[in-house]
Amino acid sequence: MNEAWPLIPSAVALALAVGAVILVGVRLTRTADELADRTGMGEALAGALFLGGITSLPGIVASATGALQGDAAFALANPVGGVAVQSVWLAIADLLYRRANLEHAAASLENILQALVLVALLSLPVIAFATPDLTVGWVHPVTLLIPVLYFYGLRLVKRAREQPSWQPEETEDTVGDEPDEPSDTPVRTLWLRLGAFAVLIGVTGWVIGRAGLGVVAATGWPSSVTGFTLTTIISSLPELVTLIAAVKIGALTLGVGNIIGGNVFDTLLISVSDVFYLDGPIYAQAGTSSLVLLGGTLLITAILAAGLLVRDRKGIGFEGVGLPLAYVGTAALAVVVA
Repeated sequence: MNEAWPLIPSAVALALAVGAVILVGVRLTRTADELADRTGMGEALAGALFLGGITSLPGIVASATGALQGDAAFALANPVGGVAVQSVWLAIADLLYRRANLEHAAASLENILQALVLVALLSLPVIAFATPDLTVGWVHPVTLLIPVLYFYGLRLVKRAREQPSWQPEETEDTVGDEPDEPSDTPVRTLWLRLGAFAVLIGVTGWVIGRAGLGVVAATGWPSSVTGFTLTTIISSLPELVTLIAAVKIGALTLGVGNIIGGNVFDTLLISVSDVFYLDGPIYAQAGTSSLVLLGGTLLITAILAAGLLVRDRKGIGFEGVGLPLAYVGTAALAVVVA
């Protein structure tokens, strides 16, 4: 196990990570938006795969770093916290989009379906917590099931786009997924640019993971709470930046798809954490506070899914209030039980 970084270098590293993800985020959004149009993939699915996947890289690396360092609570709290805080980003973006409620304007069957897939994926670790002695090698069987359900969920989303059996009611505030005028940039260049952004964000994730563990070691603050709040807020900043950028350029479905698709992708990090935690199933060692975080994040996801279905037309809607309240309440309860 590597020695933890001291507090001051950890704080400086986290500050530099914030700057890095903000600089990359805006350009990443514009590249993903154009690829969504040029490939015919659509903004919701492109938001899930391109933005959701790449902006989740800091969380992947941070979770793997925590697991390799032997901190089960920190490693598991990072992906769960990522899902929670990224949902709160939608409430923030709602405040910036004054024309209408964001979930109303970005109505999309694919995004609703992804939210339901996310609920299913988050339920699996709860089962693992109740059956910590089940193992396949050194991991829990749930760890192997999560990627299977994730890719099946993507297949359902693709089918829903190609053969929709449900459509949101169109209003004057609904912003559809309409392709923009293509630029002269070759598609190959766009793919290379996307890959370069992915590398930069991945390196940032390693810095965030090591710095977060340094904060835990220096302050004695609970690992689960640190992973759920501090490191995930920083590692999830790419999602906030890309969401705001997408809202500003009018790619609302892409922005919301980035958040929800990123949340679905983040459940794969739970499997990553268990695989890299070599002392047996991570669920048996993560502690009660991690189960609290999972339950709270399930509640947050349910509020978001309800907001997408109810579609309050004006204002921030009930989900705009419910999401941050559920997040703060979950973090506070985790501190109590940690």
